[in-house]
Amino acid sequence: MEFSFSPGVVPPAGPSGDAIWFAFQNGKLLMFSDAHGAMVPQAGDFDQFSIPYRSRHFLGHINGQPCFAVEIDDEHSPAEPYFLQDMRRLAMELGEELFMLAGRALQVVQWNRDHQFCGRCGHSTNDHPSERAKVCSNCGHTSYPRISPCIIVLVTRGNEVLLGRSPNWPLNMFSTLAGFVEPGETLEQAVHREIFEEVGISVKNLEYQASQPWPFPHSLMVGFYAEHDGGLIQVDGEEISEADWFPINQLPKIPPVGSISRYLIDNYVEKMARFGA
Repeated sequence: MEFSFSPGVVPPAGPSGDAIWFAFQNGKLLMFSDAHGAMVPQAGDFDQFSIPYRSRHFLGHINGQPCFAVEIDDEHSPAEPYFLQDMRRLAMELGEELFMLAGRALQVVQWNRDHQFCGRCGHSTNDHPSERAKVCSNCGHTSYPRISPCIIVLVTRGNEVLLGRSPNWPLNMFSTLAGFVEPGETLEQAVHREIFEEVGISVKNLEYQASQPWPFPHSLMVGFYAEHDGGLIQVDGEEISEADWFPINQLPKIPPVGSISRYLIDNYVEKMARFGA
């Protein structure tokens, strides 16, 4: 079935059938398990689940069906058939489109929790009536959800790709290199700086590929290819503990399908296959 999402802020007036409910507790998504497997709960109103919660936010419509984000009270432990699932494990289970929407819901919930008070004067905030924003009850300052741009890069050298691993990752898991964009920095400058800081090499011929929202915590991943332009690998030992050049036909364990890192790797492998590399 074709996936169509229409974003919104103001919920529909009156009954509109069952809604999809993205409910979170400490970053984990509430799931429902039945004979058909695990799925996101659906109901006309979240109150039907008898699960205490603190806030609800209208997200828009998926194929005409309304969807909401809610935050479950920290003290509540969902009982069967409901359970909480770590969002990082859900890309394969939910599918790419639904996972991205769940990520949007998670960011809205986290932003709402973190902006109950004005960052300028400290007074309480209220929801804006027609925008995704918080308005200070005292000084009128308006704040919007935070988005943190982050570059993610597959560095190439012919039929080899440069992959690195963080010291906190599973053993033998490698991925593309990434880092946050600093204030006043272009995306291209961030690519050159991050690659040099993390692995000590220079790159050239940057080529934008794709972007992906990533709700950990509120990133926008901007994906590039870049060619090796000189230097030997020297890992920083902090963000990157190990890095190496891998032939495209002998890749290590890499991120799952649904991540932009995997997208960059798979597309490059297919591209080189077309050219007979």
